[in-house]
Amino acid sequence: MTESLRPPEETPPVEGSIAEAHPERPDGGVWEHPGIWLTLIVLGCLIIAAFFVMRMVDL
Repeated sequence: MTESLRPPEETPPVEGSIAEAHPERPDGGVWEHPGIWLTLIVLGCLIIAAFFVMRMVDL
């Protein structure tokens, strides 16, 4: 027996699925704003580079 076609907005029923929906993690967290971490990494690299540049100038 064939099933009738459904409109694109509706999803067909699924047979045999016993899995539960995955809970969504709450908003926020460490990786919510990766730009902050990138900025901290770049600033750290610039400070270390400035240290070595100052050592070269001091020679």
